[in-house]
Amino acid sequence: MSANAPEVKRITTHTVQKMKAAGKKISMITAYDFSFASIFDAAGIDVILVGDSASNVMAGHETTLPITLDQMIYHASSVIRGAKRSLVVVDLPFGSYQSNSDIALASAIRIMKETGAHAIKLEGGEEVLESVKRIIGAGIPVMAHLGLTPQSIYKFGTYNVRAKEEAEAAKLRNDAKLLEEAGCFAVVLEKIPAALAKEVSEPLEIPTIGIGAGPHCDGQVLVMHDMLGINTEFKPRFLRQYLNLHEQITGAVQKYIADVKSNDFPSAAESY
Repeated sequence: MSANAPEVKRITTHTVQKMKAAGKKISMITAYDFSFASIFDAAGIDVILVGDSASNVMAGHETTLPITLDQMIYHASSVIRGAKRSLVVVDLPFGSYQSNSDIALASAIRIMKETGAHAIKLEGGEEVLESVKRIIGAGIPVMAHLGLTPQSIYKFGTYNVRAKEEAEAAKLRNDAKLLEEAGCFAVVLEKIPAALAKEVSEPLEIPTIGIGAGPHCDGQVLVMHDMLGINTEFKPRFLRQYLNLHEQITGAVQKYIADVKSNDFPSAAESY
């Protein structure tokens, strides 16, 4: 490396906690392959989440439930090769941690050993606390996830906003505190009222990452296919679409088809 080359400094779990303490917002986006991870990393994203949303946006399933641990390891291994600076967090998929803490720990160890990722994420509060403690006790950082937890969608029966009633809101506040005390380094808050997210975020020393949880969280996360306009069917209120890649890609492919059929491509300059 050249003596004049800038130092590449890896973002760590400690970095994002310092960002919260300093009042600096945390940016997080999902990625599932090397190419997009490389782009997001070079653009300066703080955290890349290898989400079980791959089940939806990569494999076409209706829910996140079908994706397997082996498939998550494949996606995470691809992402980690493209991330030189970002913190890479990997979702534990449905069925890889809920049954008991032994299975949860084994699943987390496989992800860390086989992918080179930096942390795992799992859904739930008090009901998964034993697994959280076992995983953290083994030296593996854990990001928690409360509010709308997509792996429990059949239990909820709807993707509506969670914790609007006081009983569920009180449980969420308590779960967030328990997860912090257990050693989680951050917690995702999905699709809950903004006022509740503010109540939860302020007393915690660990950062909260919101998705549909308003502006008071310490950071925000979006699914790349939604934010970039690759997926045109999912348009929730919380989504800000920054590009319309579906339209741009469609136009580019149609132009390529026309050029091939008209014998305009390849030209003499594009031939050997």
